[in-house]
Amino acid sequence: MGEQQLVEPTQTNSIPASSVLLGTGLALASLIIVPALATRFGLGSSLTGALRIALMKASAKASLGKSEGSDACTTSFSCH
Repeated sequence: MGEQQLVEPTQTNSIPASSVLLGTGLALASLIIVPALATRFGLGSSLTGALRIALMKASAKASLGKSEGSDACTTSFSCH
C-alpha cells in the first residue's frame, strides 16, 4: 500500500491568556456591573444599553485581536 504522510500544522490560532482575561473582564462588566451601576445612579435604559454594547464590542475586539468579528456578538445582544 502507499505511504501515509502526516501533515503538521504550520500555524496555530492560539489566543494569549491576557487577551482572554481582558475579554472576560469586559464581558462581565457589561453584563453585571454596568446594569447594577446604572440602576444605582438612575441612568436611562438607552444609555445603559449603549454602554453594554460598547463593552461587548471591546470584549470581542480584545479576545479576537481584531475588529472583524466584533459586531457579530453585539447584533443579537438585547439590553432588556
